Amino acid sequence: MERRDFIRLGALGVTVGLVIPTLATANAELSIKGASDIYFTKDNPGRWSGKVATHLPTIEVEKAAGTVTIKVVTPHEVKGYEHYIVKHVLLDQNYKFIEEHLFDPTKDTAAISTFKLNDYSGPIYALSLCNKHDLWLHGTLV
Repeated sequence: MERRDFIRLGALGVTVGLVIPTLATANAELSIKGASDIYFTKDNPGRWSGKVATHLPTIEVEKAAGTVTIKVVTPHEVKGYEHYIVKHVLLDQNYKFIEEHLFDPTKDTAAISTFKLNDYSGPIYALSLCNKHDLWLHGTLV
């Protein structure tokens, strides 16, 4: 990878890590109004209508002894730095940042991340960022 590409990729990761959670918490009705301006969903895939199956993250929830395990999977191929899922971000019911997982396309073969939460209940949201097809949001109840 060339140095310029590495710097751009690093800047993208920092920007998404700082800006997206801030934007998401700025408006509690974000999932209803203006969603297509920031992220895509199953019901609002925008210009990426053909990409829903491989870019929308799925969320699996497992509860045991006060701990909630959230497994986020984006069924997306990994083609090195050319095309891959950059990260998963977990947001709470108020769209506040909980945790993120960054993927390394030279080591990771699939976009799968696991998060452990203590005594969490209510809506939870997962963001999946593709380096070519933008940011995707999916939510479920815990």
